[in-house]
Amino acid sequence: MTTPLNYRHLYYFWVVAKEGGMARAAARLDMAVQTVSAQVRLLEQWLGHSLLKPSGRGLALTEAGMAAMAHADQIFQLGEQLPAAVSDAVSGGGMRLAVGISDGLPKLVVRHLLQPALQDPRVRLLCHDDEFDRLLADLALHKLDAVLSDRPVPLNPNLRLYGHKLGDAPMAWFAPADMVRRSKRPFPECLDDLPVLLPTHHAAVRASLDQWFERHGLRPRITGEFEDSALLAAFGRSGMGAFPASRWSHEELLQDKRVRLLGETPEVQEHFHLISAERRIHHPLVQQLVEAARQAPH
Repeated sequence: MTTPLNYRHLYYFWVVAKEGGMARAAARLDMAVQTVSAQVRLLEQWLGHSLLKPSGRGLALTEAGMAAMAHADQIFQLGEQLPAAVSDAVSGGGMRLAVGISDGLPKLVVRHLLQPALQDPRVRLLCHDDEFDRLLADLALHKLDAVLSDRPVPLNPNLRLYGHKLGDAPMAWFAPADMVRRSKRPFPECLDDLPVLLPTHHAAVRASLDQWFERHGLRPRITGEFEDSALLAAFGRSGMGAFPASRWSHEELLQDKRVRLLGETPEVQEHFHLISAERRIHHPLVQQLVEAARQAPH
């Protein structure tokens, strides 16, 4: 292909695909059906593949059309963000950083991981908490600048995403102070005597915790499971039971007189990853996060 892509042709195809038919697309564009159809045919000729096929009373995407639509979605969604980005730059509103936070990731850890990018008070941080797979889909569509997760990027040829290791944090166990005082056995055997709170299997560390129980022959009485780590710690602090927390949460927990440190489990670690849609990161704030993680002691 020697001629550049005609984005007007791509836009007409995108609208047709969104509307599911030529007539509805023409009505939305306030154009003649023949004109829209001709523009889409020119795009198909440029690509060398049919993008649409009849489906009932409308049109459906071919395999080539689905591939083209995925790219068109990214292109025009980025276009919708352009006015706001330019306005922010001109007004001196600072740089925007949109980060997806995988559910189950400890919120105190999130604050620790994001801190290097927040030194400039003009930074505008947007955090979206959601399921891991949905965040990856938003990242692939460039709705997010990066995703923070407790698991690496999955091997999926349909998603061109790249993982960057941010670090590891060993776990420790905390319990309400009155429970610690009543406990007669040392750690970790005391966990068999105490009610225990755990993250659900949404959190990658749950599997490591279950394996650690098995290795130590522990059969804890689980009284609560939480997808949200902040909620887990809140119930633990209120007296519901013993609970695990990563090293980067320890400082705040140790200042809380309602809880006591039971013991540390350095062999159980949470792993933290940043996932981007680019192999070479261009967003300067995302670059800061990765660089700070590389320089931090582990």
